[in-house]
Amino acid sequence: MAPQFPPEFVFGASTAAYQIEGAASEDGRGPSIWDTFARTPGKVTNGDTGDIACDHYHRLESDLDLVRDLGLDSYRFSIAWPRVVPDGTGPVNARGLDFYRRMVDGLLTRGVTPMATLFHWDLPQPLQDAGGWAHRDTVGWFADYATAVLEAIGDAVPLWVTVNEPFCAGMIGHLQGRHAPGIVDLHTALAASHHLLLAHGEAVRLVRDLVPEARVGNSVLLSDIHPATEAPADVEAARRLDGYENRWFLDPVFRAAYPDDMLDWYAGQVPIDFIGDGDLKVIAAPMNFSGINFYETKTVVGDQGEPFHRASVLAAGGPLTANGIDARPAGLGRVLRRLRDEYPAIPLYITENGAPFFDYVDPNGQVKDPERVRYLDDHLTETHRAMADGVDVRGYFVWSLLDNFEWADGYSRRFGLYFVEFGTQARIAKASARWYQRLIASRAPSRSALDFANFTS
Repeated sequence: MAPQFPPEFVFGASTAAYQIEGAASEDGRGPSIWDTFARTPGKVTNGDTGDIACDHYHRLESDLDLVRDLGLDSYRFSIAWPRVVPDGTGPVNARGLDFYRRMVDGLLTRGVTPMATLFHWDLPQPLQDAGGWAHRDTVGWFADYATAVLEAIGDAVPLWVTVNEPFCAGMIGHLQGRHAPGIVDLHTALAASHHLLLAHGEAVRLVRDLVPEARVGNSVLLSDIHPATEAPADVEAARRLDGYENRWFLDPVFRAAYPDDMLDWYAGQVPIDFIGDGDLKVIAAPMNFSGINFYETKTVVGDQGEPFHRASVLAAGGPLTANGIDARPAGLGRVLRRLRDEYPAIPLYITENGAPFFDYVDPNGQVKDPERVRYLDDHLTETHRAMADGVDVRGYFVWSLLDNFEWADGYSRRFGLYFVEFGTQARIAKASARWYQRLIASRAPSRSALDFANFTS
């Protein structure tokens, strides 16, 4: 069992709208870039789509009962831009906003604190047709959408996340092409990433202006990156990959500057013509917390054949998850200590951490997932060690509450605490769910929805 956490430590779970909601064309929702991407042959495993996903849109109340039954202090969900503003800009869809009102009210009624994410990758398709995140106007359209959401439900949500993992939306979607919109172009990726960071800064400002009693932060994916050897080519390659994945998204937020070495590297390949006067001041708007999403340790070698960073990642060693990721927890501790040592002090939430394993329902109707129990126990233990070393971690959110549409992997990867039988939409608590439930119950007395004081002390 993981070590004892203080009573104020927040235990939660996370989800994302496109991955669980379904109802992709109901009640006025417009298409997103993920609807388009998933229908592009060869982009998603087995041609899976999020049209139905976990049918959460129709099963909201029963799914919120699962949240309550786990004893979660907080539940992190995302708001689907195309459900609220179907064309990306223009009229607001009242039925879409009503769904999220019911979400928030249902959580509060059950004594669970909502943590809402404004953007988790589902850009409305009409905005992609107009240039997407590579187009600066998208930042303004995002601000209009965020304003509509904050005016509708902002006063009932104490915790706001601005943009989830701008690295994934910006770089994986626009340089690697593995995620929507499926583009492979360095300049487009850099411009999109910058505008996602700018949107983050604008959202911080909006939360401050419209719901000043709420708390706001980002949610950034960080990898633990190391060179394979001490050879200069490997060390330099690891530094570049760290710049690409981590520092490009940390330094602007915390230091109001992009890392010089990466600016020089990219400027040798494409024009850096997308940074406007005052942009970095907006991006570095002070936050109340920073959300850390951690999944992976990477071992890097120099690779002159790799076109953008001259770096490649070696196959992981040690215990692996179902998608071949290194499952050892020490990387999380290194990432947390790095933030303490290299960046300004700020409260941290681990807003995502989890892993897929080869889960199945046995003949007794049970889902035994000892690998996930071990994974969560180990990563929470590493979190506790970092806290003992002075890292200010306020909470931990498991990815994910439910098995879901796992982006380009479709339904082939199961991350959930609850097993979802997608044909019937039955939910079955895995052994890890019961383990997490016991852990939470052993740590804190029963309490109603957390008040703001828990996040400002």
